Amino acid sequence: MAQIFQRYANTLARVTIFGAVFAVAFVLWVIGGVVRSPYATDQGIEREQPVPFSHQHHAGGLGIDCRYCHTSVETSNFAGIPPTQTCMNCHSQIWTNAEMLEPVRASFATGKPIVWSRVHRLPDFVHFNHSIHVSKGIGCASCHGRIDMMPLTYQASPLTMEWCLSCHRAPEQFVRPRSQVFNMAYIARDQESIGPKLVQEYNIQKLTSCSTCHY
Repeated sequence: MAQIFQRYANTLARVTIFGAVFAVAFVLWVIGGVVRSPYATDQGIEREQPVPFSHQHHAGGLGIDCRYCHTSVETSNFAGIPPTQTCMNCHSQIWTNAEMLEPVRASFATGKPIVWSRVHRLPDFVHFNHSIHVSKGIGCASCHGRIDMMPLTYQASPLTMEWCLSCHRAPEQFVRPRSQVFNMAYIARDQESIGPKLVQEYNIQKLTSCSTCHY
């Protein structure tokens, strides 16, 4: 009886199978890289705004506390976006004729809010509460980066689930004294020692179950 398959067919079959496995693995690797890249996470991308507001100038140069503009950060899920009145508290006295501030003056005169382009946005199925994190000693810079050094605001962190879990699994590496939460320049001298103490003092739990953020 004539042999249908030649001997090299076995080798060809093995190469094909292994090649397919490696091809699938490569595709998954590429997809994983794209999902974690700034292209997908928007990390490091500066958003064009109706007014070129500079945190570097206001928070870094002038030393304005985060809470002056983001009034609800300690008591609400949402940190809050300041109303035009907050801007005009200063700019009714200084830079009153600056061209770049015309949208601010127009908003104040008409009562129509400025429509800012949101920089940090989580999916609708993710629940995040600013007040809880602030009360537990997680600093603004831990998530937002050195925003006091940003001429135009951008997303400093990837905000992926993997990134969030890295803190939830090891909060002792990130927690700081509550008095330093709004201090952008804070650097712990001995985080290995102070971290576990603050975790115990603030009763921080390592919440990693799905229902913590998804409900």
